[in-house]
Parts: sequence; structure tokens; C-alpha cells
Amino acid sequence: MTASSLAGCILAGGLARRMGGGDKTLLPLSGAPMLSRIISRLECQVGAVVLNANGDPGRFSGFGLPVVADPIEGFAGPLAGVLAGLRWARAHHGEAQGVISVAGDTPFYPADLAARLLDARGPDAERIVLARSDGHMHPVFGYWPVSVADSLERFLREGTTRKVLAFVDLHPNTTADFTPEPGAADPFFNINTPEDLEAAETRARDEA
Repeated sequence: MTASSLAGCILAGGLARRMGGGDKTLLPLSGAPMLSRIISRLECQVGAVVLNANGDPGRFSGFGLPVVADPIEGFAGPLAGVLAGLRWARAHHGEAQGVISVAGDTPFYPADLAARLLDARGPDAERIVLARSDGHMHPVFGYWPVSVADSLERFLREGTTRKVLAFVDLHPNTTADFTPEPGAADPFFNINTPEDLEAAETRARDEA
């Protein structure tokens, strides 16, 4: 599978309560919005990128991305954003066989995320693949076959839970291991608090 067969979906539909509300992904990091760094890491791994965010899409007009809201009401969690990405890929990037999802508040995620997810997937194009590291799952980072879109919508509209792993377990699935080398930084460090943002600034300077 080539990059053109993938769409990327940045999930930025959360409420950011621990940051006082607003859009975490628009917070400045190294002199630019965090979203800029997230886009640059993703766009070279996939054929097209879409941003999942709720509310006025105009606040993202400077990034040149299509913006799609959750198709399920009531802030249904990351699976609603994944569904938005799958629906967009089917409608606007017809050659996409799958969607790579990433979080909008995780600026240091692996630059080879898509390749390693696909390697773990193997020849089964219908298999969902989630990232894990150090024994922890990172279910917002994954490969989602476009073919699961209808099943996901039914799950969200009719089910009693909206947990990512509950849906994934209904389908062929596996994980890709991103455990860093001893002493290396966590690639899935995400920004939830002002203190996290300070730590990210330090890390960004160290990696520059």
C-alpha cells in the first residue's frame, strides 16, 4: 500500500477541559500552532489529510485543510472523529483504503507511524491496527480500513458504549509496538495541562 492509498485524520474534537477549554491544537509550540507540527508529520505519510473538529471551522482556515465535524451528536469521543475521517475519505479521497488517525495534542508522534502500522497489519487490508508502547495502548493512533465505516456508525448510534477498544474487538485487529529505546522520550507524549505545554517547549528546543 502506498501513501496515496491512505488518508490521514487529525482528531481535534475534544473539549480540552484540563487546559481551560478551547483548542489545544492551536496552542503555540516553538513559535507556531501545535497543529502545524502535527500536519507536517502526517502529510508526508498519507495521500490526503483532514481535520476533525467541532464548532466554527473558520478558526482553522489558515491551515489549508478540510475540516469535518463529528457525525454523531454529543461529543461521542475519538471514535466519532474516526468515523468523520472515514466518511470524508470515502467521499473525497476515493483511492483511500484506510485512514491513519492521530491526536491533535500529541506533537511528537512517530514520523514513520503509517509505515509501521501497515507493517503490523500485514496482508489483511481489513485489519484495524492500534499503536502501543511500554505496555500502554494509544487507541487514538491507528489504521482504520474504510470498510468499517458503516459498522462504526451503527456501533456509535446503537451501542451502549463508545469505547475504542470495545469497537475494535468486534473486528480483526492487532497492534504495532512503538516502545522507545531505553532513555528515549515517549513518542506519544500528549499535552493536557499548562505544565505539559512547558515540557513540550523544552523538548521541541532539544530536538531542534
